[in-house]
Amino acid sequence: MSGGIDSTVSALLLLEQGYEVIGVTFRTYDSMKDSCIAKEKGCCTIESIMEAKHNAERMGFEHRIVDFRDTFQRCVIQNFIDEYMSGRTPNPCVLCNSTIKWGEMLHLADELGCDFIATGHYARIAERDGHVYLRKAVDTRKDQTYFLWMLTEAQLRRTIFPLGEYTKDQVREIARSHGYEKLAVKRESQEICFIPDDDYRTFLRASVPDYNERVRAGEYVDAEGKVLGTHEGFVNYTIGQRKGLGIALGHPAYVTHIDAEHNRVTLGSNDDLLATELTFKPTLTRYTDIPASRLMARIRYRSQAVEVKTIKTLPGGEGLGEVCSLQFATPVWGVTPGQSVVLYDDDLVVGGGIIL
Repeated sequence: MSGGIDSTVSALLLLEQGYEVIGVTFRTYDSMKDSCIAKEKGCCTIESIMEAKHNAERMGFEHRIVDFRDTFQRCVIQNFIDEYMSGRTPNPCVLCNSTIKWGEMLHLADELGCDFIATGHYARIAERDGHVYLRKAVDTRKDQTYFLWMLTEAQLRRTIFPLGEYTKDQVREIARSHGYEKLAVKRESQEICFIPDDDYRTFLRASVPDYNERVRAGEYVDAEGKVLGTHEGFVNYTIGQRKGLGIALGHPAYVTHIDAEHNRVTLGSNDDLLATELTFKPTLTRYTDIPASRLMARIRYRSQAVEVKTIKTLPGGEGLGEVCSLQFATPVWGVTPGQSVVLYDDDLVVGGGIIL
């Protein structure tokens, strides 16, 4: 329970369905550290923890506060730092869901004698051929399967998504009808929970001890390697970025490639960001017996899923283990190393991996 509308309504629905509920709110980072003091938000502030506790007490069930800060720092925050410092753009929510919200929480569920864990995510679960799959939510605008693709079948078998069959508007109405008017109108944050003011650059500067030695001014280049100007350090840029480049070329310029090793940032046109192929390191591979023509791929949360043309396993993988090549039927914009590619068969998640 985060103290927000989705987890609160999830608890209300579970109670109405006859479940015995124990609410759990966990701390995943220290929001009082200097690096996080710009704005307190997310599920780890004292305010949100107390709000979750109050909501649980109001509904009449036990509430627990657990401390996962060490695990979160080691598994999620450090990965976030390492990926950015390697020139990639990570998605920490994907890792947090698999290692913290399910990995650690299932251990806690066992300790508490709970059969299932439930969250306020917009997703569903479906069975096919004796197996359990993650399924898109009814509300496609809020569907969060992109962030949940790394969950295993064993984890899904012990999961309930109370909101999967509801739209966000319906969830707000349920909150209002139960007297949670403030939650029903509360604005939702779309930011990463441990990044104050959505400013990852300041966070990295405060979190990496040798930041100034590793992040230095470097060269902007074009696709042919011609030097165009000077940038402020590769870590300050992401694929597809247009604003804040600090360079005037007489035409719109976008970041098309980041070379962390040589501290070079490649600039190009909007069309240069179109691609028909990507490589990825697969983690979920339940698509191998499905014709590629049936698959759809999504490369970021807000992007439309695109038809897949082929998926091939590449030889070698340069010490990375199995690596696959995915070819799209139509071009996609802004393929970004470090992000997830998620594969769907209709509305079921059948595959996923990290883009290389």
